[in-house]
Amino acid sequence: MDKLLLKNDACDSNDTERDVGHLMKAINAIRMGGVDVLPLVEGGKGVAISNGTTAGHWAKAGGVGTLSAVNADSYDATGAVIPQIYHGRTRRDRHEELVAYAIAGGLAQARKARDIGGPKARIHANILWEMGGAERVITGILEGAKGLINGITCGAGMPYRLSEIAARFGVHYYPIVSSARAFNALWKRAYSKVGELLGGVVYEDPWLAGGHNGLSNSEDPNEPQSPLPRVLELRRLMRTFGLDQVPIIMAGGVWWLEEWEDWIDNPELGPIAFQFGTRPLVTTESPIAEAWKRTLLTLKKGDVFLNRFSPTGFYSSAVNNAFIQELRERGERQVAYSPEPVGEHQAEYGVGPRKRSAFLVPSDLEHVHAWEKQGFTEALRTPDSTLIFVTPEKAREILRDQAACMGCLSQCRFSNWSQEGPDYDNGKKADPRSFCIQKTLQDIAHHGDNEAVLENNLMFSGHNAYRFASDPFYGNGFIPTVKQLVERILTGR
Repeated sequence: MDKLLLKNDACDSNDTERDVGHLMKAINAIRMGGVDVLPLVEGGKGVAISNGTTAGHWAKAGGVGTLSAVNADSYDATGAVIPQIYHGRTRRDRHEELVAYAIAGGLAQARKARDIGGPKARIHANILWEMGGAERVITGILEGAKGLINGITCGAGMPYRLSEIAARFGVHYYPIVSSARAFNALWKRAYSKVGELLGGVVYEDPWLAGGHNGLSNSEDPNEPQSPLPRVLELRRLMRTFGLDQVPIIMAGGVWWLEEWEDWIDNPELGPIAFQFGTRPLVTTESPIAEAWKRTLLTLKKGDVFLNRFSPTGFYSSAVNNAFIQELRERGERQVAYSPEPVGEHQAEYGVGPRKRSAFLVPSDLEHVHAWEKQGFTEALRTPDSTLIFVTPEKAREILRDQAACMGCLSQCRFSNWSQEGPDYDNGKKADPRSFCIQKTLQDIAHHGDNEAVLENNLMFSGHNAYRFASDPFYGNGFIPTVKQLVERILTGR
């Protein structure tokens, strides 16, 4: 695996635009986590999307396979997926069930990945630091999966204790950051104490990556920045810490490696690997439904929407389907209110079954009456002293989902859950402008063969997903195996 150099005509026969004469730079193996691997990393996607099957096959092809340890699927004695149904009467009871499901699922997927990849395969487990019980879950998985998992990838928050967990089990760790500033804080506070196990640093482009994005409050979601200066800044910082040879893994916006040719063997950047999150969705081993794969093959530029509806409070990127559109419309049917008449807020409006008084600006009351005529008759209070207007059916769904909270996040703005006692409450009002993320991700992961389910649930995706439709590799609806995809990527395409 010292050097791989393939022509662009070494791809599947579905490629209709071969460039036989073009040879890009050699794709050399790099040192990552103490071993030589192809600089191709599978991006971890939960819930139940990057699983043991995808990770095992990606690692078997020579790269680094990543299974999602975010509420992964476990199986019964017949091999059927065990539905994650909650029976606890309280949110805290259901949270304990969720943690147990997550550990069992992570173990099941780790075993499957190792069985497929073989003893030398590089298998990573991806967790979200802000998921409910993150430390307990990854600790439980690593305790039961000794020798099966080689590294932990972690983002969605500031995972200071990641290095401590890695040291306990002798595995490498791979923090996901979107700026040099974030890594600086992690290194100085915690990682410098366990620097020898830092396998790599994942730089995730906060404007292009799928799922949750690491945009800071000072960055404009509508003004994307080039990743190169940001990654160079990260490398310069790492060099001050003596981390010259620790790979940086570029994630978000990676499609064809030939578009990143200037990054490969670039002495300023040092060792670079590339993470693929979106492209592995459309493979034969990918567990998502065929209808979901067909949808991805037809997306157009702009169909993936960067939004801030997630109950985590982070930005996230998802297909702009009916689910996202309904959330956008909720925010548009919104007016500020005061509990007492003050200033311009003089128009009285009755909220809820008891018609408790809220005072609106008169012009806003006119908007409210117009929404009511359209069927949006239920007013729900938000933590920001506003009212949103939804249909009675949607109001019942929102309240039902809030009541059924199982604590899948460390803190949830949708349900006001917090995993910290004694109250297990984040101290804020539940926000009806958000949604139950566990419910929707479980639904689309396990019932995505239904077009209505696809349209009315959260469909995470990277912003480059529109390229499926124009990439000749996927011509005539071709869906490759993981092995074929990795071979294709090694051609530069």
